[in-house]
Amino acid sequence: MTSFDAIIIGAGHNGLVAAGFLAKAGKKILVLEASDRIGGAINLAHIVNRLSPAVVSGLAIDPNSLAGELLPTIVLDPDKGPVILRGGYGEILEGVTAAEAQGWAGMRKKLLMQAAVLKRFLAKRPPRPGDIAFSDMVDLGLTGLGLIRNGRDEARDFARMALMNVADIADEYLTDDRLKGLIAFDATLGIHLGPRSPTSLLGLYYRLTGEANGSPGGQFLPKGGMAAIASALEKAAVKYGAQIRLDAPVARILSERGRTTGVVLNSGEEILAPVIVSAIHPVTTLRKLAAPGEIDTHLSTSLKHVRTKGDAAKLTLTLDKIPAFTGVSAADLKGRLVIARSIAHVESAFNPAKYGAFSPDPVMEITLPSLLDPSLAPSGGATLSAIVQYAPYDLREGWATGKPKFLAAIMDVLERYAPGISASVTSSELLVPPDIEARYNMPGGHWHHGELQVDQMLLNRPTFAVSGYDTPLAGLYLASAGSHPGGGISGLPGMNAAKHVLSRRPA
Repeated sequence: MTSFDAIIIGAGHNGLVAAGFLAKAGKKILVLEASDRIGGAINLAHIVNRLSPAVVSGLAIDPNSLAGELLPTIVLDPDKGPVILRGGYGEILEGVTAAEAQGWAGMRKKLLMQAAVLKRFLAKRPPRPGDIAFSDMVDLGLTGLGLIRNGRDEARDFARMALMNVADIADEYLTDDRLKGLIAFDATLGIHLGPRSPTSLLGLYYRLTGEANGSPGGQFLPKGGMAAIASALEKAAVKYGAQIRLDAPVARILSERGRTTGVVLNSGEEILAPVIVSAIHPVTTLRKLAAPGEIDTHLSTSLKHVRTKGDAAKLTLTLDKIPAFTGVSAADLKGRLVIARSIAHVESAFNPAKYGAFSPDPVMEITLPSLLDPSLAPSGGATLSAIVQYAPYDLREGWATGKPKFLAAIMDVLERYAPGISASVTSSELLVPPDIEARYNMPGGHWHHGELQVDQMLLNRPTFAVSGYDTPLAGLYLASAGSHPGGGISGLPGMNAAKHVLSRRPA
């Protein structure tokens, strides 16, 4: 039996990040990946807006190897024409009145300031009552100081807005339905909330804690596509000495007297290590891989109640020609295209999902990756990627019959914004949450490994008992998107977990 200082379960981006930081600290690391490729569910994403600079610099990855140009966001409207946001989340607006641009600028400034307050807590272990370190007290103090420095009104506004719904905030600052629809969409993307649901503004804060190329709220597609991020993280981990094994699914975590001792693969092979870092779904880790009896009944029951059923679908189309979206220039087709006409459109798309149905008029985010990487499509053709909401995991009629109908509804919407696109489709793949669950071993098919709502964030992610990367099984740590701070291609759960492991063990 081979032994290591630590075993990482899962070679998704968080697993690779954890492996890199632990290997950099001189630990002998093995990464075990069940599939035949690295990256995990990274290919569900099609743009980057959250990759942490602390991860990139901490692993000595050349930022120029990943950076791409900032992509604009184009809010589509075939009647009024598009609104275009350039720079970091609309530093420059096109297609709106001067008064609307002024209202947007005021709202953007306030939201970015408030998101920065929350950002302070993302790149570290969440503080826990009764276990607050001095550094946590300093952070809390600096956060309060920062708010006060911006004025009493700003501090009061933060307290007022933090748990509000995004629709009310949009109505305070904006009159243009296209911009209102955009922030309603961005606040609820990947979350089972509508824009009028209480606390939905938190989703927009979470998005705005990210940055690209130094621009808060910015977004880009890396050179070489999303796979380039996984590749860069793999190279960093291997450079520091980590070993990676593919086609090596873990059957169970070995333990003795409440402490991990290693893992057993599906093949029966045993590999020893005193530390196991699981970068796969926390429910799978604790309820399926950990030995019965190591997780108490209370925790096991609380894990059953983690809301982890996805609402987002992923559509990929191969087209025999580049589509023409009404009012969008050829240059701007390289950006992020959003179909969300208004707050009412997003809310009406959400309403059927509450009752196990999909909307006949879904909202979606679209990219054309082949315009930035021509190797992704045949000459003269294009690939289209779309994240579509809402697609409830438990579709009342069942996805076997519902999926073709949902695909038809999506294509009807696309046809209205890009006339003729349906005739140019040569192949299509629609992944609904049960498909995502099966392909990526993600219970519920939720790309955040659990809802990003107030009761499943910070010290409650995934549940209070295991919110700080520790578990009741000594030596077992959690490091996936199901842990703090959550999903998106940030690498922060992996980095935070690795740093916590190092703080617990001798250097």
